[in-house]
Amino acid sequence: MATRTNENKTKATKASVSDFLARIDDDTRRSDCEKVVALMEKVTGERPTLWGTNIVGFGKYHYRYDSGREGDFFLTGFSPRKDSLTLYITPGFDEHGALLGKLGKFKTGKSCLYIKKLADVDMKTLETLVARSVRQMRDRQGRH
Repeated sequence: MATRTNENKTKATKASVSDFLARIDDDTRRSDCEKVVALMEKVTGERPTLWGTNIVGFGKYHYRYDSGREGDFFLTGFSPRKDSLTLYITPGFDEHGALLGKLGKFKTGKSCLYIKKLADVDMKTLETLVARSVRQMRDRQGRH
């Protein structure tokens, strides 16, 4: 029987975010990522950190589940995946229906926003969505 670890596999690293972004072959995807970095830096007031090998995260919060599992994770972030730019809206989308209606072309998962290219979405609406999600997470942590 395998032992289950309570440790999060995705952790902050000291790797260079700018080097990571420079390795993105597609010019449009790389440019979109640079714009998302600027947006998330503005919203969070935090510098980007590479989490694992391919997620750029901003800020950090501590979580603890009833199961006893706990750890640290980023407040918001993104990853330039093959099919889409994945933005992590950590608290999910339940409270953001009106904003999503104005965002443009996208798909969602539980707490992932999938965008083919930034030209498909309204950037002001995206900034508001990210800002509200960060505020929700900080409120949950008692940080403002």
